[in-house]
Amino acid sequence: MKIGPKYKIAKRLGAPVFEKTQTQKFALSQARGGKQQKRPGQMSDFKKQLIEKQKLRYTYGITERQLGRYVKESVEKSHQPAALLMERLESRLDNVVYRLGLVKTRRMARQVVSHGHIKVNGKRYSIPSHEVKVGDIIEIRDGSRSSALFAGIGESYDGAGVPTWVTFDAKKMAGEIKSAPVSDITGRLFDVDQVLEYYSR
Repeated sequence: MKIGPKYKIAKRLGAPVFEKTQTQKFALSQARGGKQQKRPGQMSDFKKQLIEKQKLRYTYGITERQLGRYVKESVEKSHQPAALLMERLESRLDNVVYRLGLVKTRRMARQVVSHGHIKVNGKRYSIPSHEVKVGDIIEIRDGSRSSALFAGIGESYDGAGVPTWVTFDAKKMAGEIKSAPVSDITGRLFDVDQVLEYYSR
């Protein structure tokens, strides 16, 4: 997915949706510019919804078409579309690789999957959007374990930030989906209900 100037996009959205904007410099920049920004009350409902939709899309690194499909399926299949939408997004293979702590960003996770470094239940996958299921085993491919990407992971792996719905064995370089993904509301940069409102127009 082609993305424009990340710093400008993040400033426009008012959220550090890219790894390069998750810095103190960006936070200070936002704080300085706050006085010049319009008050939230002056923003139309449509614009609020659009901004939240863009925050979600850039956070997970997905296209407009992909997000539209996820939203449509969530609305059609559940009475709680917000929960199902987040479950679908968190179940993406690239996101799971990121959640397991194998790489530092979702963008890097997408590249790792695309280059064929990851296996699911013993089968090599190169599709970042592949949906994992409860019980699936996600592991680093044997031929990739000695690469610079994963060098020293067996000794230096820190699983402190790994969510409870996944586990990872650093020695085996394999993880398991223990339960359906649960998204931490407090850690979100976007309002998923506003995203659903955008698509309900």
